[in-house]
Amino acid sequence: MELRFTKMHGISNDYIYISTFDQQVDDPEALSIALSDRRTGIGGDGVILVCPSEVADAKMRIFNADGSEGKMCGNGIRCVGKFVYDKGLVSADKTTITIETLSGVKTLELSVEDGKVVSVRVDMGAAILNPSEIPANFRGSKAVNKPLIVDGREWYVTAVSMGNPHCVTFVKDVDVLELEKIGPGFEKHPAFPDRVNTEFVRVIDNHTLQMRVWERGSGETWACGTGACATVVAACLNGYCRKNTDVTVRLRGGDLVIRYTDDTVVMTGPAATVFEGVVEVDQ
Repeated sequence: MELRFTKMHGISNDYIYISTFDQQVDDPEALSIALSDRRTGIGGDGVILVCPSEVADAKMRIFNADGSEGKMCGNGIRCVGKFVYDKGLVSADKTTITIETLSGVKTLELSVEDGKVVSVRVDMGAAILNPSEIPANFRGSKAVNKPLIVDGREWYVTAVSMGNPHCVTFVKDVDVLELEKIGPGFEKHPAFPDRVNTEFVRVIDNHTLQMRVWERGSGETWACGTGACATVVAACLNGYCRKNTDVTVRLRGGDLVIRYTDDTVVMTGPAATVFEGVVEVDQ
């Protein structure tokens, strides 16, 4: 059978977007594995299904490149906002929309130029710091700057959930790290029973951070929206940045602006369409 798709990215965090408003996907896990391959498929960090919702304007389902389903993706949800607006799934005068995710319903503010969305502001909801809810196997009500032995090396980490689990560690130089060797040890560490996304962060100043990320199920990606949010939360908890202040997070694919408050975390960044096409799949 044939499926229509749209290749999109948020600061180089690229996914294959497929609408189920008028198409059927029976095995999204296998589909994501096949289509995400950058040599034999379309290529991407995974597949995102844009689905009808009974509680929001649309529903987002995220499948990583290894077929595992994720709960939330900050760069992905911005592209979903662009997808539903640009394709007329919401009215042209509606620039505040809601998207259902496995981490709850998120509100998006769309910035539109010449009838197309160029950037999106997302209310990501409150950061989860209780280790039992992340989940992470640390004692206490928070896990801030805790020692963690990974493959024989000690790191100091802060655990945060933005609807998916994150482990943030601050380093002097992110560019020299061999993430392909380091990342799997964090991802599958027994301290994180559901596996974990890991952010390696350099503090430039109190409103600028540099970050690289190892994402569970995808390996190193050039950007991670929930990871940028978790990074700013961790930076505030460790005294590097301040709440209620815009913090720029520099990722390999581009910049995101994050604001952490007592009530929520807000992310602002671009969304882009790369190309559209039709792919033959076995379903």
